[in-house]
Amino acid sequence: MTFRERHLATFRREPLDRVVWQPRLEHWYAVNKSQGTLPERYRGMEHLELYDDLNCSPRGYFMFNGCFRTVQEGDVEQAVGEQGDLTITTVRTPAGEMRTVHKRTALSHMTVEYLVKTPADMRVQTYLLEHQRVEFDWDLCRRKDAELGDRGAPTCYLPRVNLQRLFINYMGFENTIYALHDHPVEMGALIDAINVSDDRFYEAVKASPLEIINYGDNVDGNMLCAPHFEEHVLPYYQRRTSELRAAGKHTHCHWDGALKPLLRYCKDCGFDGFEALTPLPQGDVSLEEIKEALGDDLILVDGLPCTHFMPQHSYKEVEEDTVKILNMFAPNLVLGISDEISPPGDIEKVRLISEIVEDYSIG
Repeated sequence: MTFRERHLATFRREPLDRVVWQPRLEHWYAVNKSQGTLPERYRGMEHLELYDDLNCSPRGYFMFNGCFRTVQEGDVEQAVGEQGDLTITTVRTPAGEMRTVHKRTALSHMTVEYLVKTPADMRVQTYLLEHQRVEFDWDLCRRKDAELGDRGAPTCYLPRVNLQRLFINYMGFENTIYALHDHPVEMGALIDAINVSDDRFYEAVKASPLEIINYGDNVDGNMLCAPHFEEHVLPYYQRRTSELRAAGKHTHCHWDGALKPLLRYCKDCGFDGFEALTPLPQGDVSLEEIKEALGDDLILVDGLPCTHFMPQHSYKEVEEDTVKILNMFAPNLVLGISDEISPPGDIEKVRLISEIVEDYSIG
């Protein structure tokens, strides 16, 4: 079987010859290439050639996310200005004006001022959400599919679920928590607007040829507490996963922070599996606790903590834990790194795991 066939067979619950080994190498590759620190063997390689050389499969979000485009409509003006290492974006609408500030870093940026800070900003954000449409680029999807080939199945991730979008994209964690308590009516209206606006994205996803869909939520149980999860997130997950399942899609969700407060909800969400659940020593739960939460039906996507690829963890330890994960979770497993190898990580450990997976027989 090809990597693509195995990837699809895992989520379709069909027989497969081997587990898919699917580490995410994008960040490792981009940082080391930009800094001139790629090991000599890989300096002439393009991104996908790295996967070919290491005999593993890419998880193709980075290829297909761009196929979905959110187009802002309505009477909206946006002005972008630079001030030193800051990028200041001001948005003007009939509902009002708001701004966000990002600080540029070497390869990325960080938000130092979020868009939504007051109830007035909530109304502006609601206006933006109500005046959007989502397009799917079929030509780009076909080109990317041909480029990916048999390396893996096409996949994408969805916009973050309501509270996670507020935490990460719109408001920041602290402001969101205060606003939920200080302005419950206005926050309820904004959360409803997020949920309704997602209809357009889901219609585009259902009509697309992509079969494996990820919820890129980056959930951390120390931030998304159980009461808020039960009120706002769990009902949304249940409704949307049912909707996508009826459309022939398979889903998994990215939970990559503290897990203890939320593991008990895994079987209730409606997903086919979970991505990035991070075990000890990096995370706060054991592999055994993850196995208990997923049971024999849900798929684990990843499993090896990122810290295993640092010098303090030996090749022998990596080998032992890889075999342990294979024995515990296969065939309901897309083996990967929770959630990706860091730039100083030892890439040759990826090759070691490829050899282990190649020799592992699903019993």
